[in-house]
Amino acid sequence: MQGEWKRMTDMRSKVGRFGIVATIVAGTAAVLAIGGIASANQMPKAAGTCAGCHGSNGMGNPAAGFPALAGLPPKYLDHQLWAFVHGTRRNPVMMGMAKGLDAKSRKQVAEYYANLPVVPPKSLPAPPKDDLGKTIAMQGLHTGTSKAVPACDSCHAAGGLGQGEFPRLAGQPEAYLAGQLKDWQNNSRKDSLAHIMRKISDKLSAKDIKAVASYYASLSPNPSASQKQAGQATGNQGSAGSGNAGKSGSSNK
Repeated sequence: MQGEWKRMTDMRSKVGRFGIVATIVAGTAAVLAIGGIASANQMPKAAGTCAGCHGSNGMGNPAAGFPALAGLPPKYLDHQLWAFVHGTRRNPVMMGMAKGLDAKSRKQVAEYYANLPVVPPKSLPAPPKDDLGKTIAMQGLHTGTSKAVPACDSCHAAGGLGQGEFPRLAGQPEAYLAGQLKDWQNNSRKDSLAHIMRKISDKLSAKDIKAVASYYASLSPNPSASQKQAGQATGNQGSAGSGNAGKSGSSNK
């Protein structure tokens, strides 16, 4: 009986040691895997100057009207750099920078920004007071007439979150979005597929442009992350309130 008990004790000890070793190995593997993911998207040298305008996290600078690049389709980003090089999209600063990149560098920059997480800002602009922008985005304008404008969401997906090679509009600066529509109107931007955006922008008034740009600027670029942030903020406020209530109650004793 004592011999059997000793064998069982020894076995449990060996299993325990094996479990600890296995846990350490698994943990090390996980750390290495995470490190591999992180290192796989290191900023390429060619993207070094982009952060000055588009932010260190690629989420742009709304106050200055610089768009977010993080999470945009890689083919879209690559094509925009190509367009700046070849003059089908015009911007003096971007044209100068893009011309310093070869095809390989453009692809590296595009893939780097495409793989960055979309981090919503802590606050967004207030939504427009009227529904014109929302109507253009979700339903379009003048349906069934020669002036018909399709819903923006039909290409850019619900909430303007983008799909396929159609870029995200949600959360982009109002000034940037309005500026692009105006650039298509005056033909200084010609890079859209089959000139779709040129044809659409020609049918928009200045009021329409401001409304739809303002609407998309007010939307979160990552709704699920924004909801999580809001939940955390509510929880923190609740905790602070409970603490203050406790202090108030104790002071009355």
